[in-house]
Amino acid sequence: MKFGIIGAGNMGRALALGLAQSGAVKAADVCVSNPHTQKLEQLKAAVPDVNVTTSNVECVREADVVVLAVKPWKLAEVVAEVAPAIDSRRQVVCSVAGGVGLTALQEMFAQAGANPLPPLYYLIPNTAIAQRQSMTFMCSAGSNRETDECLLAVFRQLGDAMLVEERLMNAGMVLASCGIANALRYVRAATEGGVQLGFRAADAQHIVAQTLRGAASLLDAEGAHAEAEIDKVTTPGGLTIRGLNAMEREGFSNAVVQGLLAAMPESERRG
Repeated sequence: MKFGIIGAGNMGRALALGLAQSGAVKAADVCVSNPHTQKLEQLKAAVPDVNVTTSNVECVREADVVVLAVKPWKLAEVVAEVAPAIDSRRQVVCSVAGGVGLTALQEMFAQAGANPLPPLYYLIPNTAIAQRQSMTFMCSAGSNRETDECLLAVFRQLGDAMLVEERLMNAGMVLASCGIANALRYVRAATEGGVQLGFRAADAQHIVAQTLRGAASLLDAEGAHAEAEIDKVTTPGGLTIRGLNAMEREGFSNAVVQGLLAAMPESERRG
């Protein structure tokens, strides 16, 4: 399977790096296009076997999967450019432009003269895809089960992936993509606390990061639940429950929930 990625910004670069390291596809089967060569040169230095070009049309021509990794306001322009070069019989198109749903994508391709429309996917990965640890959400239009499963298999090599109803895409973005920043904000706060407790900043960050890895691994067990794992370390009258209760008095859980709700489009906010 060959990938053509249009855009070498944060997400395009992260996807290319993840794919090249995953074994799901060969690095030589990944092509990335970008109008400015500096980002392409940086990517090529990191993964020499990846193909790079400044031509979007050249990038998509041999691809089985075309990924539009551009900003939402650039999407229509890029679709108009590449749509004539896409063969709807053998290629699928994925967009990672946040907030641009399937209906809008279909309209862009129709206006660009695509007939028939290619199978379209709206994807929301996160930047941890570069480390093959993304939580990726996808929904599709005009696809089939075989293609869905094929793409899911690829993106599960880059962390995990879920095929969901389009109505859940924004919620997935907030929980997992915005969630990267939320988790790292906790890391920063805990690191600062670690410094106050006496550790050097680099050591404190390492300790917090490893602790999060450990916490996440506990949830991988079948039937695991976060609250049950918390109960295992909160002995009666112990230090952990004192710390948790102090954080709750400061509004920890409510701050997390309110932050997630605030990141949702206003029309979709609940509670």
